[in-house]
Amino acid sequence: MYVNAWPFDGVSRAGNRQRQRADGRVAFSAALLGGRTRPMRIQESGSMRIRLPKVPGPGIETVLVNTAGGIACGDRFAVAIEAQGGAAVTVATAAAEKVYRSDGPVAELSVSLSAGAGSHLEWLPQETILFDRARLARRLEADMAGDAHLTLFEAVVFGREAHAERIANGFFEDRWRIRRDGRVVYADTLRLDGPIADLLQKPSVAKGARALATLIHLAPDAEARLEAARDILSSGHGCDTAASAWNGILAVRFCAGTVEALRVSVCPFLLAFRGGPLPRVWLS
Repeated sequence: MYVNAWPFDGVSRAGNRQRQRADGRVAFSAALLGGRTRPMRIQESGSMRIRLPKVPGPGIETVLVNTAGGIACGDRFAVAIEAQGGAAVTVATAAAEKVYRSDGPVAELSVSLSAGAGSHLEWLPQETILFDRARLARRLEADMAGDAHLTLFEAVVFGREAHAERIANGFFEDRWRIRRDGRVVYADTLRLDGPIADLLQKPSVAKGARALATLIHLAPDAEARLEAARDILSSGHGCDTAASAWNGILAVRFCAGTVEALRVSVCPFLLAFRGGPLPRVWLS
């Protein structure tokens, strides 16, 4: 059963001006049939597409493609992914997502995830890159059964390194809400508005880092994996990391000066923690 994946009201954020903006939506559902995870429902509209590359094993890998080539001012995107009971689904993106400068309107991205009993659902998009004056509001809502395994990963890079870009002004809001058996077990909101480059310099925000990532893992054994996660992190280089666990949740944070340094820590961690290869699009 899907949670509403498109909550935005469609009102233009540019006043009376009418804009022709990208509006992309994807809904996907998979179920366990005959010992393998198989697609049950695929819906696409606008500039969003979903692809299903062949991968070994009983699970299924999905790749999201934004044919608009990025996210611009006032664009709206919505993704709904469901792993029914016992299914194993990994979701990735075809490339890093670029968020272009805006002259005012906020782009909106809504992600809705549903993990049924005994399922394994992984949300592993590649990094989001914000340009100077980008404006993005991102919402992630997840509903999971008590015995499901849910892994969420998001990385954001502030400014294009090749251009030595500094975000003198922008807006980024990242809101996560996770419910287990209908009860909210994780809620987190990051909101940066105005001179983002200056805000990132604050020790309480990022201490000058410009590439940040978060991994949240929820499973019956999540807390028991804390020390193993810390052991993996201890071998990383060029990235500040931390891990904590509570109430069936494992949280890992990454903080780096460059996207290259971030990936040097993130990719080996994901390989070891997941016990398997990354989605192939991560390596292309």
